[in-house]
Amino acid sequence: MTLDPILMNVLACPQDHGPLLLVGDEVLYNPRLRRAYPIENGIPVLLIDEARDATDEEHQEYVRRAEAETAS
Repeated sequence: MTLDPILMNVLACPQDHGPLLLVGDEVLYNPRLRRAYPIENGIPVLLIDEARDATDEEHQEYVRRAEAETAS
């Protein structure tokens, strides 16, 4: 299950209100703040308290995967 493209156009980070990257069906990722918001059962959980900080390795992987998915 993937998120609807229209929904992706309106979703924003609750912290900085900027756009998010969709990484698989796992997380919505804010590369500016390096914060990952989970997607549970196809529903984005955009609560600041539910987000987690990404490590440097996770950041690189999330950005790489999001770019690859956007290109295909």
